[in-house]
Amino acid sequence: MDGMRVAIVGAGWMAEQHVDELRRRDDVDIVGVADVDVDRARALAGGGEAFASWEELLGAVTADALWVCTPPATHADIACGAFDRGMAVYLEKPIARDVADGRRIAAAAEATGAVCAVGYQWHAVELLPRVREALAGRPVGFVLGKNIGATKVRPWFVRQEQGGGNILERASHHIDLVRLLAGEVDAVQVGTSSVSLGGRPRDTGDIEDALTVVLHLRSGGMATVLVVWLREGLPTSYGLEIAADGAYLRLDLDPAFTLDGVVDGSPVHAVAGAPALRSSIDRFLAAARAGDPSLVPCTPADALRTLAVARAAEAALVSGGTVLVGEDDGGSRAG
Repeated sequence: MDGMRVAIVGAGWMAEQHVDELRRRDDVDIVGVADVDVDRARALAGGGEAFASWEELLGAVTADALWVCTPPATHADIACGAFDRGMAVYLEKPIARDVADGRRIAAAAEATGAVCAVGYQWHAVELLPRVREALAGRPVGFVLGKNIGATKVRPWFVRQEQGGGNILERASHHIDLVRLLAGEVDAVQVGTSSVSLGGRPRDTGDIEDALTVVLHLRSGGMATVLVVWLREGLPTSYGLEIAADGAYLRLDLDPAFTLDGVVDGSPVHAVAGAPALRSSIDRFLAAARAGDPSLVPCTPADALRTLAVARAAEAALVSGGTVLVGEDDGGSRAG
């Protein structure tokens, strides 16, 4: 696989970000793009073929890897169809809209031995091993995650039932990092603001522009994830702050990827050499070439556990109480 043939399903905003990165490379050839809007697929495909459906694309194009950049409720059929054809799959996050579909994807990937990366790009930040090394053997007491800034209006995103809103699309990035760096989550609470902050037109959708997710960690610590959808042009803040025994670390996430802090009285400073999306794609392509599913930054099994926490958060959003993270779609009510 010196020159990897790549196909893409979904030609929206996120697909454009991936294509920008793929076209920086000389070892990848985009051979086809599918989208329900075939004109949009054609525009993104460049010299590749354009199709109106993923079924048409998979039936007509020979590719080594498939990028799935469609709404999460559509992921299972597309990913499993690609696995059946022996393709590696880069599956944009979240793994699926509900846990049942997530389980289906994870099981199919394991059964076929397919290489599948789930697109929690921050999971690939090259500074994370430094963070884990600094935290080794130290109980994490508190984590603060911030996802504050503008994002794109997408019809399915602004409908809670369709896309999971800010919990599934934005907070789950930090849920993924909290699990990676501080351990598993046992229970969730959610608070919201009813004030419109201009993140979307007032007459579209039913999701909140701002919310707080409180994660109760199995270790006894806690984490808080803040998500705020602001107007374009306002300052942004994407990062993670971690307080542990003898250590405080701050990880800035986008546009700069830097690590600062103090561990046992000694300062810590490091800068990532590449953006997270680029690192995520690099590692996926390396895994696909090696045929080794374990080399991807975030596996389907790992993303499925993140989805279970996010679904519990959705249940907490509705109930207003504390929800235990379970194996079912939404967790169980604790109080």
